[in-house]
Amino acid sequence: MVHNQELRLGSWDELGAQALALRIEVFVTEQGVPATLEHDEDDATALHALISRDAQTLATGRLVRVGAVTGKIGRLAVKRDWRGQGLGRQVLLALSDAARAQGIKQLHLHAQCNAKLFYEREGFVAVGEPFDEAGIEHILMTMSF
Repeated sequence: MVHNQELRLGSWDELGAQALALRIEVFVTEQGVPATLEHDEDDATALHALISRDAQTLATGRLVRVGAVTGKIGRLAVKRDWRGQGLGRQVLLALSDAARAQGIKQLHLHAQCNAKLFYEREGFVAVGEPFDEAGIEHILMTMSF
């Protein structure tokens, strides 16, 4: 568990620059996702979560409302040197709590298959077969409150 870090929730205007920098580092540089896919129209309306420490962005994620009672969590990323310390879980729980507070009853996400167990531990259930997204194998996962 990392201490002395700050978790913030906010809009793209408030947190977008920091969130995008980390997403590019993790998804584009590390994983080879095309840069053109990383920032999309959902960023403008999403609720973003960001964990930082000493002005360094350590983790991020977003919540997008996709229906009256449905939300989608995505773009969950943790800086390489900080993985395995509970930061991804903190972002996921903060976004899940925010979703419940907004009246969302079901969340879904596209999990990279190598992260499936992480999401299962937090209550998500895999649905269907794996699929390719941005050149990486993913699986649809859902959770209802």
